[in-house]
Amino acid sequence: MTVGRGFTDIAIGTALALAVLSGCASQPVGSSASDPGTGSATPTATPKSKQTRQAARPQPATRDYRAAVVTGDFAGDPDVDRFVGRMTTTHGFSREYLAGVLSQAERKQWILDQLDRERPTGALPRPGGWSRYREKFVTDRHISGGVEFWRENARELDRASRQYGVPPEYIVGIIGVETYYGRNVGTFRVIDALSTLAFEYPRRADYFSGELENFLVMTRDERVDPLSPKGSYAGAMGLGQFMPSSFLSWAVDFDGDGHKDLWEPADAIGSVANYFKAHGWHSGQPVVTAAAATGGRARMLDAGFDTSYSLSMLASHDIRPASQAAQRDELRLLRLSTYSGDEYWLGYHNFYVITRYNHSTNYAMAVHQLAQAIKQRYGAMMVAQR
Repeated sequence: MTVGRGFTDIAIGTALALAVLSGCASQPVGSSASDPGTGSATPTATPKSKQTRQAARPQPATRDYRAAVVTGDFAGDPDVDRFVGRMTTTHGFSREYLAGVLSQAERKQWILDQLDRERPTGALPRPGGWSRYREKFVTDRHISGGVEFWRENARELDRASRQYGVPPEYIVGIIGVETYYGRNVGTFRVIDALSTLAFEYPRRADYFSGELENFLVMTRDERVDPLSPKGSYAGAMGLGQFMPSSFLSWAVDFDGDGHKDLWEPADAIGSVANYFKAHGWHSGQPVVTAAAATGGRARMLDAGFDTSYSLSMLASHDIRPASQAAQRDELRLLRLSTYSGDEYWLGYHNFYVITRYNHSTNYAMAVHQLAQAIKQRYGAMMVAQR
């Protein structure tokens, strides 16, 4: 989700997303370059959302953590000493407080092993990648869960849509893909996940050290116990799986209770909508349109959420919108690998905005299709109740 700004390495983001899909983390935004979180799938068990969120949400700061030196799993680490020095100089933390908190942090070998297992091997992707991805997120359970989430939070969704210009279905779609509407908010203490990755994972140490820094600032600002918040094994938090940096930048107190609590629907809804608005969502504009490709010339063009073509350029390669498309020059060519072959779509600016949450074409398309399916079923339910 998104949050300070999220991962800067797409491969790691993909690895995290895959791990969550297998149920390992119980949690972005599949995270990548500038997203909040790490994504999630329907859990093998489906505990009540509220109970799950309550177990993971931050608790008020009541304990005074103080120690002369860092003890425990990170004792004697020069990187920890440098981190403490930076925090005292930059943010005014006391060394004793930081030593006390980091003495309670635990090194999680499972997290390091999981990242190593999920790192790309260089093998070519298997055909049908989009079909497999869609099967995990655009399911009847995800659609039904989205309708129920919308029904329970209709007032907040309507207010967020009016305030930020983001349709309710896309807010719901993000939360559905990220945490299955709060059922998979994560079970790892955030302090453990971020400390492990900051001090024991050299490949991404700078990034996760920054997120640990942001997390400690966040807990101080919000006056919560730094040992209490739980999230993904990458440190993503709440229903929208915001990383701490994204929390500091885009989280909002949408219910006006004086706290930014992303484990509760109202603040999560407002924060996801604010994230989209801050990243350039165009209110009332389309997201994608289907396209038809004939012949073999379509394969000559690069595809992806970061491409940009005019309709005339696409037509010269035998790619045309399946229905009337808006006349604009910035169209993203999306090529999705299905079991029956390639499927083509044209993405508009708002599709690109969804990828700011997770730098993945498949992710953004899953959010879009889930959102549209939820909107259709929710609308039918409302008509039936009249």
